[in-house]
Amino acid sequence: MHCPFCRFADTKVIDSRLSHEGDQVRRRRECPECNERFTTFEQAELTYPRIIKRDGSRQTYSEDKLRRGLLRALEKRPVSMNQIDSAIGRINQQLRACGERELSAEILGEWVKEELLALDEVAYVRFASVYHSFQDLEAFRKEIQRLRNNNKRS
Repeated sequence: MHCPFCRFADTKVIDSRLSHEGDQVRRRRECPECNERFTTFEQAELTYPRIIKRDGSRQTYSEDKLRRGLLRALEKRPVSMNQIDSAIGRINQQLRACGERELSAEILGEWVKEELLALDEVAYVRFASVYHSFQDLEAFRKEIQRLRNNNKRS
């Protein structure tokens, strides 16, 4: 790897260790030319399925878009960034494991709802209201009642 400071062509790895949940390798490097040290991260480049939207259009999966949606639903809720990152990691794992080249947005939306329900019921209802296009207060009541009924069975 080229040195980002002096552009010398060959740097030396002085330390390697796993980071995050074992899906990245963190490497400390040193340039033999200028003696500067820097950190690089290495992770597998994986392909995710394309997402088929309700209107039939297809989009490349975007983790950033998923993160924005989760953050919007979880705004001002007592959920940590670590919990959000873990939820995103589980959704990404499901996407990779599904083995499909294309996946409907509906399936992805259901996975997101499951993760939100486990994190925070208020965030789940917020997301569900947009996802299912609730038109009135009665739709909110029905969804909340469904949640209550499921909690009683658990």
